[in-house]
Amino acid sequence: MSRVSIIVVNWNGWRDTIECLESLERLDYPEVGFVVCDNGSTDGSLERIRDWALGRRISFAEMDRAEAEAGGNPRRSVKLALVHVGENLGFAGGNNVGLHYALAQDARFCWLLNNDTVVEPDALTQLVVRIEQDRRIGICGSSILYYHSRDRIQALGGGYYYPWLGLPWHYGRFTVWGKSRKLQSRAESRMNYVEGASMLVSREFLAEVGLLNEEYFLYFEEADWAQRARGRFLLGYAPQSVVYHKVGSSIGTCRNPARKSFVCDFYNIRNRIVFSRRYHPAALPGVYLVLSVEALLRILLGKWDRAAMILRLMLSGGATREARL
Repeated sequence: MSRVSIIVVNWNGWRDTIECLESLERLDYPEVGFVVCDNGSTDGSLERIRDWALGRRISFAEMDRAEAEAGGNPRRSVKLALVHVGENLGFAGGNNVGLHYALAQDARFCWLLNNDTVVEPDALTQLVVRIEQDRRIGICGSSILYYHSRDRIQALGGGYYYPWLGLPWHYGRFTVWGKSRKLQSRAESRMNYVEGASMLVSREFLAEVGLLNEEYFLYFEEADWAQRARGRFLLGYAPQSVVYHKVGSSIGTCRNPARKSFVCDFYNIRNRIVFSRRYHPAALPGVYLVLSVEALLRILLGKWDRAAMILRLMLSGGATREARL
């Protein structure tokens, strides 16, 4: 049976992370190890997760970023690697630390899982079965349902990125889970990225395509990964791999512009520009038109600072990096 390393990035979210780990403890897939990469939390997350592991009598090892990237202690086998990253490297950077560790531990697959998720016991088994059915698959996604409304879909595997608008749309979003069988059967043919809350990636994919692009910090990393893999790997979807997602617990993700946190707004706008410039430069006029409308909407909402931020990003071509957490 193929060994899987499950990588979870934590930033000031120990309650969510422990609930996620507790659901992972109930997985029916035996060959797993957990890697929690703490991105410089200031809420006592490391101590809380350590105490949880001690209370559950789970074997664990603590290490800093350098030790983790070197593969940890090869003489000691543990269920949980608790990594002190030391600073907030964002989604991509935190996961990359975990990927370095997992690859050094000879993991066949790596499951990147958001810390604000809870999984069904067979979620990983279903992912591994699908990705092993077709070795051309490099990334495989799950059925992502809303944690607080478990009959509603956030994404079936992934979604489609519309380059002329600079907008991604999760496939199956807002539809009812019990009525989604037809959508499930079409998902793989409709998506051009895998939703980042749950991504099983193969060792071969990582060796050929590489790790996540840390330039993005937050958002668009999964779209960038899929874009870099085009023509070399397929994207897969395991419908019965069910993951419940709280959506943006740490950083205030929200589709409503009136309720978005500044960090969410900044990186969502910035990375639409960065991604478009890199892969779809001909579509930039359309993207900028959409962003102009978004700036106007922020003005109508009385959010003048957000409108100014959008305009600065447009003028700089996404070069501004001012919203680190």
